[in-house]
Parts: sequence; structure tokens; C-alpha cells
Amino acid sequence: MPRMTMLGMVLLGAATTAAARESNTVTVTPRDTGVALVNPGMGWTLHYYSNIPRNYGWKLAPSDTVDDFPGLSVVYLRIPWSYIEQEEGVFTWNVLDTPAQRWIEKGKQVAFRITCSESWMEWATPKWVHDAGAKGLRFKPGPGVRKDGPFWEPDYGDPVFLEKLDHFLEAMARRYDGNPNVAFVDIGTYGVWGEAHTWSSTRVDYPLEVKKAHIDLHVKHFKHTQLALSDDAAGPQAPGAHHAITDYALSRGVTLRDDSICVQPPPNSWYHDAMARLFAPHFPVILEHEHYGSSKSKGTWGDGSLLLKAVEDYRASYLSIHWWPRIELEENRDIIDRINRRMGYRLQLRKATWPKRVALGESFEITSEWTNAGVAPCYPGGFVAYTLKDGDGGIVAVLVDESHDVRVLENGPPDGAPALPFPSTFTIGREVGGAIQTVRFAPNTRPGRYNVYVSVGRRDGTPVIALPLAGEDGHRRYRLGEMEITGRPGQFEVAVASLAVRDKTVVAHLVWTIHEPLPENTEPFGHVEVDGKLVGFGRVEGATEEAWRTPGTVSSQMLFPIPGDLRGATATLAAGLWVPGDKSLPLERLRPTDASGDRRVTLGTLTVDRAEKAAVQRAR
Repeated sequence: MPRMTMLGMVLLGAATTAAARESNTVTVTPRDTGVALVNPGMGWTLHYYSNIPRNYGWKLAPSDTVDDFPGLSVVYLRIPWSYIEQEEGVFTWNVLDTPAQRWIEKGKQVAFRITCSESWMEWATPKWVHDAGAKGLRFKPGPGVRKDGPFWEPDYGDPVFLEKLDHFLEAMARRYDGNPNVAFVDIGTYGVWGEAHTWSSTRVDYPLEVKKAHIDLHVKHFKHTQLALSDDAAGPQAPGAHHAITDYALSRGVTLRDDSICVQPPPNSWYHDAMARLFAPHFPVILEHEHYGSSKSKGTWGDGSLLLKAVEDYRASYLSIHWWPRIELEENRDIIDRINRRMGYRLQLRKATWPKRVALGESFEITSEWTNAGVAPCYPGGFVAYTLKDGDGGIVAVLVDESHDVRVLENGPPDGAPALPFPSTFTIGREVGGAIQTVRFAPNTRPGRYNVYVSVGRRDGTPVIALPLAGEDGHRRYRLGEMEITGRPGQFEVAVASLAVRDKTVVAHLVWTIHEPLPENTEPFGHVEVDGKLVGFGRVEGATEEAWRTPGTVSSQMLFPIPGDLRGATATLAAGLWVPGDKSLPLERLRPTDASGDRRVTLGTLTVDRAEKAAVQRAR
């Protein structure tokens, strides 16, 4: 048999390794299911109280949370202050908490607006505030201030009014600020209906400092929950992006909501999309459309496509259901489905690649490619996690890469958002110790085949964000495929390229793979053994001393002289690496992959017949 050159052995080893890598790869390219997503910081908001308590939730049974409305994530409670604090310091929070809990129980959130002026009731601000000395004016919608006006509006800069409001907001924030069930709170204490204007009430134009005072009061108490200001604070039809009051709100961390779009026919369907785009890179923008029935009867609704255009133009994350919800859904289902594929953020997994099999303690890479197909950033952010589960759904391993936050994904036009690769390196099982003696720890992980799930959420691997993927496990994890975990890897491997008998010598061409730095005095050894008794040794040719301690591939040959007393016997040929004198290692031997308990790798067998003819067979 011709001798294989050293170069040939190296090329064979490299080709074998490359082919193994290629065959050990799984790649999936999931499709967006098109499903509506309910996620933090985005979604449809249902007006349960729309100023008037009987609009629009009062017809719903206590058990009806309108689960059939796709993408509904928030129930919106907009109600006058006097409904909550009819007597000073006596709060009727159940007005908010009762409907809120119905949706919270379903994993949804709530949002609030407390108003101080209404065009349908006399005392939106509690009467006791007036009786305490707060100044205000009576008005009639249209004409404005009238001494005999049926409704009362406070002087929004009056110190008594602001003092009582301060106490109320303090109590409200104590109850709701930082509550994870609260999506946002409107700054609704200035202007009729809480819309930051007085054109339908007293028509009194208050100075900028008064408007700022209402922002400051809310920011003072709501330090954690997102606050929102109506665009009408700048003027209902004020053109341009920059206005002193909205720029101030942005500087205080307050987002923008538009009250309302589709009130007038095109081209005046809305005015403040440019303004909203100043807020959208930082905070979720909220859109409210005109009462659907009114907009439809006035001919300003059109075919509904204006709503989708507004979502695009405003980069909107929230959109109101400002009518009886099922009527709006039934008559606009197609456009609602289209909006759900664009509103807020929509994280798409375009591709994922991982190895088919990995050894415990072995480093490996999972590469995924992500895009944001929504109109807005993923404000809450999140980290990609890969979870391995067994056949019973038990969690075997959770792998999270904190270096990749989905908040960085750029949104873009439909089917045109840029994709970003997230390469991640993991190890199932951690090594403790050095090269001489190591311990690898993997909690309850045994070799086997496991299902691979992907999720996006907290740093600890808790899923938070719903993805438009199939195969959900009920906890926002989505099955991608399988991975096999094999036994613990050794510090090295040995592959037999060829095994032959030549001139009373067994010549084994071997390819060694060194997985980690090894001690300086590491040496190869070879054994010839019959019935557990050592009868001969092998020696290595074709490799330097340094090669045995440097990670990489080593090609060599090991020569086993055939003992003269083997007639009629079968011997086992084995090899390994040892560190002479290192008593911390079992038998002074390093740990190979897939070896027996004595830390040797079986290369094959040698049989010598009665006529002293020798034959060898490679191990399987």
C-alpha cells in the first residue's frame, strides 16, 4: 500500500472536517404567519369609557373582553375626575379597577385619561374643588363663556385647582405608577375632554406656562409609566412639526397621541404626522380616530384605507377602537388585518442556523437573521433566547445572548425592512478548572435529541414578545427544529485514516484533533493488548512535540511492532495522550472523546493466525 504523505494527511483531515461541519448544519427560513400580535407597547386600545361612561363598554357582559378583536391589547378608561374623587380624599378606584381586571386577567393592559372639563356634564372637576375656592368659568359649547352656561371649566392655572389636582395625581400615581398592567396615562387634565384645547368649551387660551404646569405635575408623580399628551396642545390644526409645548413634552419623556384623525375629509384628515415622527424614534405614538359612526356618517372615513395610511405616516404603535368594537371590526376586518401587520413593531425571524449535534461542554454557534416589519421601533427591547426541550416539554437548556437587543432593529417599508444577523456562541455545560483537570456542569442535561425553540424577552430567557411564527408552545416560544446533544467532549479526538500491516509492523495513519491547550509535556501513547494484558507499545512519527499541546489538527502515523508470541491470538490496538507524572489525571491520561473508562481510543484489532500471518481491522 503506498505511503500517504504528510500533506495528504493534512488535506484529508481538513476536507473531512469541512464536510462534517456542512453535514452538521440545520438551516430554517420561517415564514410570517400573518397573525395579529399582542405585545407590550403596541396594539388596539378599546374605549371602555369614552368620557361618557356608557360609551363604549357598557354593553359588554362582565365576561366579554372582546377577545375576537385581533390585536386588542389595551382597554382605555377615559373618565372625568369627579367619578373617582367625589369627596376630597375619598377615592372610588373600583370605577377603574373593575373593568381593568377583566382585561388584565387575559394578559392585556389598561390606559387612563382623567379629565377636568366635559361638554356633557356640569362638574367634570369635582364640585368640592370649586367650593374650596378654585376659580373657573361657566360655558356653553359653541359660544364659549356664558354666565348661565350649563358646564363649569376650571381656570387651569388657578393655584387652588392645581393644589387639589396635585394631591389627586399623587394618589393615582401611588396606585398605578410603575404598575406593569398600565400601558400609558394621558395628560388629560387640561382642556375639554382632556384634549388640551378649549375651542369647544370656554375658548380661553391659556399661556404656555400653564400647559407646562400640567405636564410637570404628571411627570412629578408618574416617574415610571409612559405619559402621553394630545397633539391639540399645539392647536388642533397647527401645521409643522415643532411647537413649544410638544417639544417640551418630548423633552420630559412624554409621548404624543393624536385626538383625532378622520374628523374632516381629505386632505384634512390629520395635521400632525410630522410632529409624531419626532416622537416615534423614542416613544410609542398613539392614534385615536374619530368616533367611527360619526366619521362614517360625515363621509370622512372613506374605505378605511386612510387608517392604514395614518399608521404609516405617524409611525403609530397604538390605535383606538373608538366605537362599538364589533361593529367596527365587522365593517373593517380587511383593513384591521392589514394594520395589524404594520402597527407598532413586528419582529420577523428570517433565518436561523445551528449544528445538528453538539457535545456537552462544546462551544457552538447559532446564527439568526432578524428584521422589524412594523412601522415603529421595538421600544421594550428584548434578547433572543434559544430553549431546548425534551419530548415531554421539559426545559433542558436556555441559551440567551445579551449582546443582541432587538431594540436596534430598524423598521422600514412593507417587505423592505433591513435584516440584521445575530451570531451567538453558546456552550451547554460550563468548564471549571484548567487544562489538566476540568469539571463540566450542565443542569440535568443528558445526551439525546431535543426540540429547539426561539423566543424574545428578558435577559433570563423569559419570553415576552409574541412573534409571527408557527409552533408556539403556549408561552411565546416557537419551535424551529431539533438538535442532538452528545456526551461530554474530550480534550482530543483520534480518527483512523488507514490501518495496515507492513513488515511485521502495524502502520496506523491517524488524524488527531486537539480541542484545547494541553500541558507542555503531553505525549501520545499506543498500546497492544491481549485479554487485558499489555503486550506491546506503539510509537509516533510525523509530528512535533508542540503539536500535541496546541489546539488544531495533527496528522501522524503510529507504528505498532507485532509481538512474536501472538500466534493464534487477537490483540486490541489503542492510543491516547498522557502527561507523564501528572497524578491528578486518571492513569496520567487526558480525556478523549467517546472513549472507554481507561481513557484510551480503540483503533482496531490485530489477528495473527497459526501460520503467523497478520491481519488488521479498523474499529467501527
